Amino acid sequence: MKPSGDYSDDLALALAIADAVDALTMRNSDPADLTVELKPDDTPVTAVDRAAEQLVRDMLRAERPDDSILGEEYGTQGTASRRWIIDPIDGTKNFIRGVPVWATLIALFDGDRPAVGVVSAPALQRRWFAAMGAGAWEGLDASSARRISVSGVTELAKASLSYSSLTGWHNLGRAEQFFDLTAGIWRTRAFGDFWSYMLVAEGAVDIAAEPELEIYDMAALVPIVLEAGGRFTSLDGVEGPFGGNALATNGKIHAECLAALAPRLP
Repeated sequence: MKPSGDYSDDLALALAIADAVDALTMRNSDPADLTVELKPDDTPVTAVDRAAEQLVRDMLRAERPDDSILGEEYGTQGTASRRWIIDPIDGTKNFIRGVPVWATLIALFDGDRPAVGVVSAPALQRRWFAAMGAGAWEGLDASSARRISVSGVTELAKASLSYSSLTGWHNLGRAEQFFDLTAGIWRTRAFGDFWSYMLVAEGAVDIAAEPELEIYDMAALVPIVLEAGGRFTSLDGVEGPFGGNALATNGKIHAECLAALAPRLP
């Protein structure tokens, strides 16, 4: 088993895997050629989603046979505390309609520690990545990537927020809190999915929040936001991708956002 502490080799592996998956997904990204199925939770899936995850798994099994894997399409394999967490195509609904905002998410967690994150969005020609202690970066090529960091905004009235679904806030019973928060800030846009969080890491957006998420939707985002100087928790303040929803900020306004989105007494 690879020793803990230095994750540069793991990041290099994740970037190589992202290269291979990007080539596969882009070759098969024409909506006219896709057959779409519905999973039991009524979310769409294509053969490309499954092939992309299988490719990631095959490469990980070859290079990190002792590590465990959790993926959206094929579940959990292994029990090791070093765990790779994969979303082969985050934004499948965009993918099947030809909207270019979709990405492959690859994360490594060492126990509960966010060790590596790669978010690769080939249709946008963008990629973000980070390893613990090594900063957050944006660029298609690691050798020419630029280091990124969160914004310096300290007031909600000057903050920009990105979100995805509105329906989920009603389902969670916090729609009123969400709309009250949006009314008190400078700007809102629905960039959606992974992109909201990468914009936080870049400093272009100050807040990203979603009410309903799975761990594979979030795991790769966490190291990038943290290494960029931000904070990533659940809506109830649970650190990391473990609370079933997400709030990512530049850190400076995180406590205010948590308070604004907290459940209210009847």
